[in-house]
Amino acid sequence: MARGGSVTTGPTLAVVAREAGVSVPTASKVVNGREDVAPETRRRVTEALDRLGYVRRPRFDAAKAPGLVDLVVHSLDSSWSGAVLHGVEEAAYDTGLEVVVSAGLTRTRAGHPDRDWLDKLTARGSAGVLFNLAELTPAQYAWLDQHRVPFVMIDPVHEPPPGVVSVGAANWQGGVTATEHLLSLGHERIAVIGGYRRKMCSSARVSGYRSALATAGIPHRPEYIRYGSFSEDGAHRRMLELLSLPEPPTAVFVCSDKMALGVYQALTERELSVPDDISVVGFDDLPEARWTRPSLTTVRQPLSEMASTALHLLVRMMAGDRPESTRTELSTRLVHRSSTAPPDQNAPTAPHRP
Repeated sequence: MARGGSVTTGPTLAVVAREAGVSVPTASKVVNGREDVAPETRRRVTEALDRLGYVRRPRFDAAKAPGLVDLVVHSLDSSWSGAVLHGVEEAAYDTGLEVVVSAGLTRTRAGHPDRDWLDKLTARGSAGVLFNLAELTPAQYAWLDQHRVPFVMIDPVHEPPPGVVSVGAANWQGGVTATEHLLSLGHERIAVIGGYRRKMCSSARVSGYRSALATAGIPHRPEYIRYGSFSEDGAHRRMLELLSLPEPPTAVFVCSDKMALGVYQALTERELSVPDDISVVGFDDLPEARWTRPSLTTVRQPLSEMASTALHLLVRMMAGDRPESTRTELSTRLVHRSSTAPPDQNAPTAPHRP
């Protein structure tokens, strides 16, 4: 995280160039993210930079220049990302900032952090970074700390290190709310399809599901807990497995709207209807939740508000302020549509097969 104090004097660019066996102008090109450098030369310079602990310094005075921040997203091919971009865009307009958007640039190669986006970050003088659904390595966290770059995580994949500022949704409470809704309709055979087992938001939603069942005095059934890796295909396979159980569920809580589409597909293949045969609750409240037939009852997480909150926190950090809490959680709420209903008392208990 960004820290105050003076910068420790490190090796000069001339020392780095000598270590790498290149000229100072060539080393400068690598530091500034120029493309006209041979791959082998870039590798030697990059290794020398790391080995010597060279600190790349921003080329502008953030206090005098227009504010520029980076938004690094996992991908740009989903309405989930679109909602995050919308929130950042509105907040940036309000604060007079400019935003550079990059996708998938925090991935690593051969166990080393991708240096291209790190080098370009300082070369263009970004004053801070927002990471959305990012999986940063210890080396990348260390790089950001060393270069005193303030950053905020939006819905981090894993629990961030102590001191890292993050913004997310009340995922545990969302899991409770979804399950309590199905319980209120009279369902007891309730299954859950989580995303990635070790992803922070997924484990919290599944934990909320288990807690709601326990509060209602209904023991959770291990065979009713599945994980679909946040993909339609994964949820489709897990739903077919649930339908093949000796006593299949009458309702399922699916931990993302995208996965709910795969559940719908599996139920259609088995000639089962929603909600007459099985009730379905999703999570996110993406536009797809309204477009499905029947429309999807889901837990809304405020994606745009999360992104906007993260940017406002980043602005405070860029000004040298420190948030009172490193974790901000925004509330979730149930959006009741047409995919849930009381269980059909005449529903078969034998496995549903093709």
